[in-house]
This record gives sequence, C-alpha cells and structure tokens, in this order.
Amino acid sequence: MKLPVATRNKILEPNMDTQQIEEIYNQTFSGLTLFYRDTVLSEKLIRTYQTGQILMERRFTDMTYKGGGLITNFRYLIASANGKDLSAFNPDSARFGHILLASNAFFKVLDIYQTEGKTQVFLLEIPETAVDFFAGATSNLEEEIIQKARANFDKKVTAEPVSELQAQEWKERTGFPIGMNDQGELFFQSKKTQPLPKVPFETVNPEKTSNVKPISEKPWWKFW
Repeated sequence: MKLPVATRNKILEPNMDTQQIEEIYNQTFSGLTLFYRDTVLSEKLIRTYQTGQILMERRFTDMTYKGGGLITNFRYLIASANGKDLSAFNPDSARFGHILLASNAFFKVLDIYQTEGKTQVFLLEIPETAVDFFAGATSNLEEEIIQKARANFDKKVTAEPVSELQAQEWKERTGFPIGMNDQGELFFQSKKTQPLPKVPFETVNPEKTSNVKPISEKPWWKFW
C-alpha cells in the first residue's frame, strides 16, 4: 500500500524514499518482543524522561521476559527485536529470564504512564542508523502498541511479583537508569528535528515484507 502523494512527498524530502522507510520499519518492528526491567528511581530522574526522546545506553541493558507485579516505583517496558536470551548459558540467567541488549543501544521513549503511584516508561529499541528518522516521525503502529502497553501495566501493576526477580543479584544488574548516569545527565542528546507527518504502518510493502504480521499476531503479545 502507498502513502497519499502529498503526505509521501513531505516524508521523503529531502533524503528518504519509501524503500528506506520500509527497511527501517522492518528492521525495528519485525520480530518485536516485550521485556521488563523494574527499579527504583528518584522523581528527578523520572522527570528527565520525555515522550519522543531518543536515548542511548552506554552499558549493557539487562532485562527479562518475566513480567509480574511491581514492587518498585518504576518499570521500563522495552520493545526490542534484538534481545539475546542468556538462559542457555547458566542457571541464574534461566531463573531470571535474562535477556541482554548490547552496549550503545538506542531507544525512543514512546510513552510515560503513571498509575497507582507507579511509573512505566515504554522504550522502543531503534537502529542507530534511524535515530534522526525516529526523532522526527511517529506512526500509527507506535500509537497502537502504546495502548497495549498501558493496558498491560494496568493489569500487572498490582499483581503478584515474580519472586526470582527480587534476588539481590538481579536488582544490582537492573538498578541504574537507562540512557543517563545517576545524576540524570543524558548520554545522548539528539539534534532537534522538524516533526514529520505521521507515518502509516501501511507504508510497508507486504510483497517485500511477508514476515511482518499485523500487530495482533506479533509474538511479543504472548508475554501479556
């Protein structure tokens, strides 16, 4: 399916064509999976996050596919297609449902949601090569998964926590904020870009991306 000509021309000028947009969307959303990372953050650090912000995490990002109730005041909900499952390497990783992202991973802050006195920041891992694109563009697909993420948090926020994730070793792995140091200084400052029109997910050409399924069929909802 194609974008309306007027919209398409605005999106593509000056340096991007529909094939490049397709590649970015496929690289980001195909095989997307949902992961959790709970910690305690101060209000100062929480307020540093802004919707639409681009973050870069210098360190490895430890997270889990095990989603339960929230004991801490803060949760990162991380959507990524690149998490590495470490369960096969040692028993502790299997116990934690340990998933790892490499250092210098980039994220877009899709949503900041608060309920029951707790905060969820929803992060989408994005390709480094597409930072400028995601800094200026939004899509209807992002809006759809934001609503799913909020519903998930409403359901889980008062549920029973995952006992394995209360181990001190796991808390130490996940205790630091993503994208900044403990003083709230961001590791990455994206240049300000002119906002682009919303990009319909239908921009993706189904003939070239048969592996991209409708959002309701994506495998990451199985953790919900």
